[in-house]
Amino acid sequence: MATEKRTILSKRHIPILAAVIAAVLGTVTLVWWFSVEPVGISLAYRIPLSNEMNIKKSVQALSETVTIAGVFKKFGGTSSPITASWPRFRGADFDNIAKEDIRLKNSWGPKGPPVLWSVDLGEGYAAPAVMNGRVYVLDYNETERADALRCFSLDNGAEIWRRTYKIDVKRNHGMSRTTPAVTAKYALTVGPKCHVLCVDAVSGGFLWGIDLPREQGTKVPLWYTGQCPLIDNNIAVIAAGGKDLLIGVDCASGKVVWRAPNVNKWDMSHASVMPMTLSGKRVYVYPALGGIVGVSAESADRGRIVFSTREWNPSVSAPSAVQTGPDTFLITAGYGAGSAMFRVNGNAVSLIYKKTKEEFGCEQQTPIFYQNHLFTVMPPDGGGHRGELVCMTPDGRTVYASGREDRFGLGPYMIADGKLFLLDDSGVLTMSRAGTVKYERLARAKLLSGRDSWGPLALVSGRMLLRDLKRLICIDLRE
Repeated sequence: MATEKRTILSKRHIPILAAVIAAVLGTVTLVWWFSVEPVGISLAYRIPLSNEMNIKKSVQALSETVTIAGVFKKFGGTSSPITASWPRFRGADFDNIAKEDIRLKNSWGPKGPPVLWSVDLGEGYAAPAVMNGRVYVLDYNETERADALRCFSLDNGAEIWRRTYKIDVKRNHGMSRTTPAVTAKYALTVGPKCHVLCVDAVSGGFLWGIDLPREQGTKVPLWYTGQCPLIDNNIAVIAAGGKDLLIGVDCASGKVVWRAPNVNKWDMSHASVMPMTLSGKRVYVYPALGGIVGVSAESADRGRIVFSTREWNPSVSAPSAVQTGPDTFLITAGYGAGSAMFRVNGNAVSLIYKKTKEEFGCEQQTPIFYQNHLFTVMPPDGGGHRGELVCMTPDGRTVYASGREDRFGLGPYMIADGKLFLLDDSGVLTMSRAGTVKYERLARAKLLSGRDSWGPLALVSGRMLLRDLKRLICIDLRE
């Protein structure tokens, strides 16, 4: 009888036991799934976009302790005597236009312009900044599992010094992302997982660091940080997207000298802060996840929210804002967002017009405003003009597209000497006239052998720096 009762009880509990086992196995599998990322498989392709955002936000609570001062190594490279600079993302004037009076080639042969030097890098899209004959790149060393601020000679690519700090970054379309901001005194970086590092630009000596997830509660963006920092009058301007929306940090001391409150609880996007003078007031414009904000950059009320709007709120935002007039700016994004033009009037901001993804947009790079025209490379979902260069007037009239024979994917582009330089995904560099009437290709050559050539370009004294997923090269464009 006792045996019969035990048998009956065991049969009743079988479904419960099976459910418990399934739950345990599911939990173990989920933990393994997020702790191990197989080579070549991106989290972005495993989970739908909306679900991935929620999962990453919950996982980020398990933030590791990071010693940002890290380890310093000195090498044998020396600075170039070249004094011209490309000091930050989009150059000195934040417009991605080189202003030096240097004549560049109007054409080149099938092999392209000469390659002066090259260096191997960790996987990613981190782009260089150049100051006083030195090239600065925030790399990622996969062997050491560390972010690495590396300083090279502009003359020959020889490494001068390197500062690394341990941080576990799994492959998710590469690891590195951002461009340093550099002055004669300071070099400032933001790492993939939102760690801010400031060092002496010459010696590489550690000055200070900020762990934004720990100190601000910042949520690491979907595909790691894309934000490139800026230094404004020796103040580091960082979009924290945490307790504070933006902060200003004294580069010499590391002290936070102003804070812009995050009253709407907006998150950090992949975009960067752009300084502009709009409606007569200097502001920092930032497209956060949640909306666009303009923060005062003037000494009298620095850090005050001047304007904000929720009329631009895509799920993913990588391009930065572009000023198009004394009181107007354009913003764009990928994944179906298209673009929008806004007008600022004092503390008010209003939408002028929106464009669909088939009319004008860009997924990763930021458009260029040149000779009162906007230039962009259309996103992959941009319809018949996907991947093409498109020129548009500020009032929204399309002037031309480059055509199906000239598509550039997600690669970067810039303007110099009246020419557009466009790098496609596969490492092919195209040079065209920066015309406002029609598209005219001047030259084309494959210069990089790797894939995902997405890192922004830099140009100093006729020397262009460009990269693919694993390699940085310096080419000579001078006549």
